[in-house]
Amino acid sequence: MKFFKGTKMYSILRGSCPVCHNESMYTNTNPYYLPETLKMEEKCSHCSTKYKIEPSFFYGAMYVSYPVGLLFAGIAFALSYLVFNLDLITTYMIIVAVMVVSLPIILRISRNIWINFFMSYGKVDLKKNA
Repeated sequence: MKFFKGTKMYSILRGSCPVCHNESMYTNTNPYYLPETLKMEEKCSHCSTKYKIEPSFFYGAMYVSYPVGLLFAGIAFALSYLVFNLDLITTYMIIVAVMVVSLPIILRISRNIWINFFMSYGKVDLKKNA
């Protein structure tokens, strides 16, 4: 994963600071710890980037979560129906199960994509931010 460092893909997949990529934006890196799935740090301790640019900033991530969810459902459909030749009822149940199980991941990936629309990786002058 280190070869992606410096790209938006690194920040999106790892949930790291979009500016310095040195630490996680989330208080708990495990998305399946449900009480803290969406709990974020206020700002990056390394580069002082503020994650919540404005109140309700991450409401925009809802618009991103729909295509991300469609991607997960599409992959589940393609594997179960087209690759394994399961019937439609079984395929539907698999899609529902995949969506329920992957919900915390979809929520986090959507937030990561949303914040990366507005911030970019860059070298940060730590003396300037101190």
